[in-house]
Amino acid sequence: PRSVPPPTGPSRSAPSLRRLWLYFGGAAAASLLSVGGRFDLPLAAWAAPLLLLRFQRDTRPRVALPAVFAVTVASALLWMVQLAVPVTPLTLLGIAAFGVVYGLPYAADRLLGARAGTPGRLLLFPATAMSVEFLLGTFGPFGTAYGMRAASQHPFTALLQFTALTGPYAVAFLIGAGATVGNLVWERGLHRSALRPAAVYAGILALVVVGGQVRLMSTTTGDDTVRTAGVNPSRAAVDAETAVHGTSRLGVTDPGATDRSAVRRAAGPLLDDLFRQTEQAADGGARIVVWSENAARILDEDHAAYLRRASAVADDNDIYLLVADLTYLPEAPHGRDETHLFGPDGDRLWDYEKAKPIPGLETYTPGDGRVPVVDTPYGRLANVICYDADFPAAGHVDADILFVPGGDWPEMGRTHTAMAGLRAIENGYALVRQDFNGQSSAYDARGRELSTQDTTTDSGIWYAEVPVRGSSTPYSAIGDAVSWGVLAGTAAGTVLLAARSRRGRAAAPTAGRGGTG
Repeated sequence: PRSVPPPTGPSRSAPSLRRLWLYFGGAAAASLLSVGGRFDLPLAAWAAPLLLLRFQRDTRPRVALPAVFAVTVASALLWMVQLAVPVTPLTLLGIAAFGVVYGLPYAADRLLGARAGTPGRLLLFPATAMSVEFLLGTFGPFGTAYGMRAASQHPFTALLQFTALTGPYAVAFLIGAGATVGNLVWERGLHRSALRPAAVYAGILALVVVGGQVRLMSTTTGDDTVRTAGVNPSRAAVDAETAVHGTSRLGVTDPGATDRSAVRRAAGPLLDDLFRQTEQAADGGARIVVWSENAARILDEDHAAYLRRASAVADDNDIYLLVADLTYLPEAPHGRDETHLFGPDGDRLWDYEKAKPIPGLETYTPGDGRVPVVDTPYGRLANVICYDADFPAAGHVDADILFVPGGDWPEMGRTHTAMAGLRAIENGYALVRQDFNGQSSAYDARGRELSTQDTTTDSGIWYAEVPVRGSSTPYSAIGDAVSWGVLAGTAAGTVLLAARSRRGRAAAPTAGRGGTG
């Protein structure tokens, strides 16, 4: 059988054991600083795979792969700690499993890459990394809450513009390709067999960044905007609710374990507060008012009266009003996480139920996932709820403004809102995320932040001037076609390389016996 040809170019001496573990230490540190958490350094996301590939390629697989998986699992667990994700058996198991899965591209490079030839090895790792992100982001229970490389690159808005063409998963390919090209130069030095791929990669990266900057410079938010207002329960209303329940509203998220009589006692003052702030926002010039997720907490039997009141407030104040509530049901699943949009004439324009309840934390039945869209004088308005926006496919909607009522906790809020902001770039609409106990932000269709409020310290009405006209993007039109194509190519290539590896192992003993005769 034909053997794999050695690399062309100058030979490279094997690094010392001490140097290998320095590479590993640097890779681990960079990985822990790019987990999609509160303390990320964007460039660390590029350094981590470069150093980790270098370490594992020069280390025996039985040592390298456990070490690599230890880094990827530790990074996932650190993300969980940084963002104070509630620890349940499901979330702990899920995050640890994520860490293992995100180590698979490294295993593919170490076990199969040497048989792929130079072009194949340059592509295998980034394609596998992109495919893993895509599969987990589309079909996994946690979506892109953890592991999406694009989420680590928020300061590089120009770089992220190309996700409007390819979708967010291609950022993983771009970073991964930088790691494999960097390692090729590391292995072969300034030989032309390394410099040519490096030049091609540098050209593509420059095109992405320069093209993104041109896109940012060629578009402005414009003068055609609408004043929106975000409303949270006031601190006084939350304190009163806490006094009734004996715990904070984060402690009564399980409708099945909540005293229904306490819900009714707390609901009256809470609704008074929310509708009072809504009227104040209208007096302040807001034409669209949006509440945060679960802002209202009401019993099912009181729900109709609550909707009539919302309709009257929208009608009396000539506004579009997006209310959000957790409705307590008498029977399982005991809760419904939903929003309702009312027009200036009081008509109810949509009812939407959260399509992606958080696994292990929210027990209610998911909605059907059909994102509502209505035409208004302020563009086409649409709505998803909080965790729904962690699934990029849910954002494929023909809208001008997407509203995302959210509910978080202090450690999670800023990061979670920034992640949702990626949907604006990808799909070409403005995005308004009104967040309880986190960070509210409005973004234009290029992902530029227009206005923000730290709702952990400020519970007052928050205003933003939001563009009313979006623009379609290739990604919003074709969806994840690029990711599906990369996944198909990765699967086919992996099968071929695995078969080639098996043939090589089977032939080795035969060749050995033939040489002893």
